[in-house]
Amino acid sequence: QVQLVESGGGLVQPGGSLRLSCAASGSIFSVNVMGWYRQGPGKERELVASINTSGTTNYADSVKGRFTISRENAKNTVYLQMNSLKPEDTAVYYCKQINGPPQYGRTYWGKGTQVTVSL
Repeated sequence: QVQLVESGGGLVQPGGSLRLSCAASGSIFSVNVMGWYRQGPGKERELVASINTSGTTNYADSVKGRFTISRENAKNTVYLQMNSLKPEDTAVYYCKQINGPPQYGRTYWGKGTQVTVSL
């Protein structure tokens, strides 16, 4: 079992920045993928960014150039630096881990952290 705990959400003005963190604990394989998803009001959950243990990243087009995902493998922690935030970035942000190789690993989700971008 793996537990994921997110932190760092909050209220920020347009153009501002926030940094989200997600710490994983439990029985974690050395090969895994961690990522951030978000679900805005009335919208489906969507991928924001992901990163594997080798450091390969993937971003949604809507956040490229503004968001940066990174990880500390020794701490089993993934970060999402969000800059130039827009009102449309308002959502609950969820941490996800695929524990093991993507095609075989078990998926875990955090409970989410609210990000609100507003004046």
